[in-house]
Amino acid sequence: MEKILDLETVHQCNGCAGASTLHPLVGVMDLAQFPWDGNQVKFGFYTILLFKGSCRDYSYGRESCDYSNASMLFFKPGSVFSFKRGCKPKSGSLLAFHSDFLYKVALGRHIQDYTFFDYKQEESLHLSCREEAKVRCLLSEIQQELHHPIDVFTKTLVSRHIELLLDYCQRYYERQFITRSEAKQALVGQLEVLLWKYAKEGRLKNGTFPSVADCALKFGFSKAYFLDLLKFETGLDFYEYLQSRRMEMAKTLLLASENTPASVTENLGYPNVQYFSSLFKKLTGYSPMEYRQAELKVL
Repeated sequence: MEKILDLETVHQCNGCAGASTLHPLVGVMDLAQFPWDGNQVKFGFYTILLFKGSCRDYSYGRESCDYSNASMLFFKPGSVFSFKRGCKPKSGSLLAFHSDFLYKVALGRHIQDYTFFDYKQEESLHLSCREEAKVRCLLSEIQQELHHPIDVFTKTLVSRHIELLLDYCQRYYERQFITRSEAKQALVGQLEVLLWKYAKEGRLKNGTFPSVADCALKFGFSKAYFLDLLKFETGLDFYEYLQSRRMEMAKTLLLASENTPASVTENLGYPNVQYFSSLFKKLTGYSPMEYRQAELKVL
């Protein structure tokens, strides 16, 4: 039976890795020295893991298009994690920083912008050799600053180093989105299919649209990863994307002679014909019927 190792403080985490506590709220430690051995660990602080797998089937969501040099995982306070039994990492680093450390520093005001802290473990970041070297360099700089005697500059400088590390991780995740182009294209295509399914079933009539949670679950993503992937691919947030696709669906429906502006309004869940017609003209420059006539002439 797995045990849960409940680590509430950075000092406790340092103790598990056999490391000295240089700062009570921040620590960088050797991941390989941590007593994983099938234990689950509950982190009471922000935690970042950089590791190389110790067995061939240990990939944390790696796909054939991903780099295989090293992986990173990100955890918010209260997260529970464990390596697979027999898959203790041969090498790696663990960065821990407590929420209290973020008080009155710039990072504390926008830590929520780093959405990968809400990703599932299967949505880990996979690094190239060059990317891994950069991450290790940044961790080393944090460690060096922690070895300096604590003074009035410590909090600012360490938090800036952590922020820089997180910015690089954002860059690397965007690169991962690019190299996973098939997954992006599949997501957008499946979303469109899902919206048409809702329309055919009459669910849009009642204003019932797919929710973020439903879409993320359907496609096997965390909500945060789903939203980031959609934004990266389309440039739109979820609500904007739904409204954009609904208007494209309206254009398609208007080309069928049996459909009227009133029926399209009803089928797609717009409040009334006047609202739909006004919005349609604002976005296309045509009234619904003018659009139909113009498009049919082209066809």
